[in-house]
Amino acid sequence: MKPPAPAPGSAPVAAPSLLSGGGLRVPGRLSGPALLCLVFLPFALGHYLSCLLRTVNAVLAPQLVEAAALTPGDLGVLTSAYFLAFAVAQLPVGIALDRFGPRLVQFPMLLLAAVGTMAFAFSSDFAQMLAARTVMGLGLGGCFMAAVKALSTWMPAARLPSVQGYLIAVGGLGAASSTLPVRVFLHHAQWRSLFIALALACVVAALLVLLLAPTPATPEGPDGMNEPKPPVRMAVYAEVFRHAAFRETAAVVLVPHTVFFGLQGLWIGRWLTDAGRFPEQDVAWLLAIGMAAVIAGAIAVGKVTEWAARRGVDAITVAAVGVSLFILVQCGFALGWQPGFPMLAVLFTLVGTITGIEYTIVAQALPPALTGRASTCLNLLIFTGAFIVQAGFGLLIGLWQPDAAQRYPAAAYQAAFFVLLLLQMPGIAWFAWRRRRLPCANPVESVL
Repeated sequence: MKPPAPAPGSAPVAAPSLLSGGGLRVPGRLSGPALLCLVFLPFALGHYLSCLLRTVNAVLAPQLVEAAALTPGDLGVLTSAYFLAFAVAQLPVGIALDRFGPRLVQFPMLLLAAVGTMAFAFSSDFAQMLAARTVMGLGLGGCFMAAVKALSTWMPAARLPSVQGYLIAVGGLGAASSTLPVRVFLHHAQWRSLFIALALACVVAALLVLLLAPTPATPEGPDGMNEPKPPVRMAVYAEVFRHAAFRETAAVVLVPHTVFFGLQGLWIGRWLTDAGRFPEQDVAWLLAIGMAAVIAGAIAVGKVTEWAARRGVDAITVAAVGVSLFILVQCGFALGWQPGFPMLAVLFTLVGTITGIEYTIVAQALPPALTGRASTCLNLLIFTGAFIVQAGFGLLIGLWQPDAAQRYPAAAYQAAFFVLLLLQMPGIAWFAWRRRRLPCANPVESVL
């Protein structure tokens, strides 16, 4: 007996299958609980694991150094390989998300991440660890963008800002989970067991996406046939890079964003251990507080930006003020203000969250057809820069000799922070000079 035909105008719904996940559905017709369970939670879990694995080396650094006899340069390259793999994945992932949807992209990528994580657990030297972490980064490189794509597909437009804020908070929770909880785990098991457990978690996340996430029904054309997807044009990326708002935002925020990502996930913890002489337990506590500050900072940035907009202050000005404060915090690192080390470690992550505002600025300024590719381009630049910062910071520190406990002198860290300050100051100085020179000009048009 054939099932009854759907009523005219009703949403096409198919039974769940491996091809359609939670069924073929029309976006906007999922209930609130369904959106939470079928869309938000499966994709947010992938983002949680991505942030956890990105920052876990900050706590595991002593164990990794001991296991593979790593120098600071080795440790920086090893940890930053994750960022480089992220950067390599961005453009292909952006194209694949547009062509195949987040569900069919996220599933195989999470399985690839599981392979890399499991391989890392059984690595015995630097080369093996480097290869495994690169595979790990490739697999997790699409988690955030897949989640954003899924949310923008299924969530009502009016709810997107708050829901994406929750997604960022989940990422902050993942980063926080890589600190004190990992330290507690290490009291009961080896670091290799941790990566085995995280590899299994990646498999679980992949299966949840495959089995639960719905697939949007393909719109029909005038002839009743499914409309073909438009071809991918690489020229769109060139259009994004040429856009004045994109260039201005990158000039002000990009380098500070790469510094925030590059140091947060590794070198802040090592700085506390080497320069501050804090014990590992205290370092784990400070990193946990700092990662929790990411959640508070992300929410605060959104609220402050909305408050400023109501008073006629544009988002790029908010970004410039925030970046200036972020640079001021880093001056404390470069000057070696030891009594303030705990406060500086927390302020670095709290104030550094301002750098995430560039996604909002670009999304508001660029045409809707370009916002997805613009986010991908931003990710490409950010993760490439974070790789350079994280690896370069370690190479600079390695120019000094460690003590008997393999701790590097405070002067090494001060010099490295001073170099980073020199890289960030030109952007904010250029912005201030241009605003003073053209106070009445449109800040975007004046870039042209």
